[in-house]
Amino acid sequence: MTDPLTIYFFSGTGNARNVAHWFAATADKMHIPNEAIDIAKIDRKNIQPPPPGSLVGFISPTHGFNYPPAMMYFIFRFPRSKGNKAFLMNTRAGLKLSKWFVPGLSGIALWLSALVLLVKGYRLVGLRSIDLPSNWISIHPGVKEKVVASIYTRCKQITIAFAEKILNGKKVFTAFRDIIQDLLIFPVSIGYFFVGRFILAKSFYATDACDKCDLCIANCPVKAILTVDNRPFWSYRCESCMRCMNNCPKRAIDTAHGYIIGILCLINMGIVVWFWQGVGRLITIPADNGWAETAVTLTGWVLTFAVMVVSYRIYHYLLRIPLLRQLFYYTSITRYKFWRRYKPSRKNS
Repeated sequence: MTDPLTIYFFSGTGNARNVAHWFAATADKMHIPNEAIDIAKIDRKNIQPPPPGSLVGFISPTHGFNYPPAMMYFIFRFPRSKGNKAFLMNTRAGLKLSKWFVPGLSGIALWLSALVLLVKGYRLVGLRSIDLPSNWISIHPGVKEKVVASIYTRCKQITIAFAEKILNGKKVFTAFRDIIQDLLIFPVSIGYFFVGRFILAKSFYATDACDKCDLCIANCPVKAILTVDNRPFWSYRCESCMRCMNNCPKRAIDTAHGYIIGILCLINMGIVVWFWQGVGRLITIPADNGWAETAVTLTGWVLTFAVMVVSYRIYHYLLRIPLLRQLFYYTSITRYKFWRRYKPSRKNS
């Protein structure tokens, strides 16, 4: 293959970035002109069309069993094609138990984007998931350094093998092995996109260790972090890529587990119950009226989101009060030393 290669990637902590660089390095060895582009550093609304006959690749992490919105919207806006070839890759939460490597789950990450590209006129030549370590340290501690290195060594070889086949003109659709389990978790993907990601976005805060260096603000790939009340504030645009929390030099960014649990309990035990009681007083929904039930459920979700947004602003304000601030700190699991941050393997990146 001598056609030029362009890789577009989105990355939080570096997993997808490293996969893009491994693919590009393979192209270099095969003397194929290539470029790896970080979509966080370009104008994602005015995208230049790829040269006719070129190969285009999209590489991104998996967030909530889907591509993160930044990459999804980028693909939706991507120019149409008259026969350009394209491939899709996603990094997902891989693990290692003893000597066994455990794959993550992709959900609709590849399938939705593949459908969009097909409609736009691209010829798909590859779909591949890469099981690099999970970096969602809001949910679990960062993977141990030795385990990270071993997973990286394995995944680098898998990526290179995939790249060599694609660049030699072959078609590789390894992702079809996971299609059944991916479709089964489709509802989770939808729930995360419309509700879950906003809840996670409103869970980060800066502790007293923050020295206002503003690296989190400068390095956020979607410009979601602002300065409010002289401290970092995470807006609804946050995609929970974990770059800020994992890379903060002072380890000053934590997840407010106590706050999230408290607000969810308040919503489930109070506000949503009042909402349903109010609906019951006003209207009677027939048991067979699915559309009405769906409308009420969606309204409940919107109410939940609104409560999260308002309560986070109140929470952010209450961080000014020393006693409450300490209470919030001690109900965050990520503040404790045993809760490791995640760093990609430098050896194999």
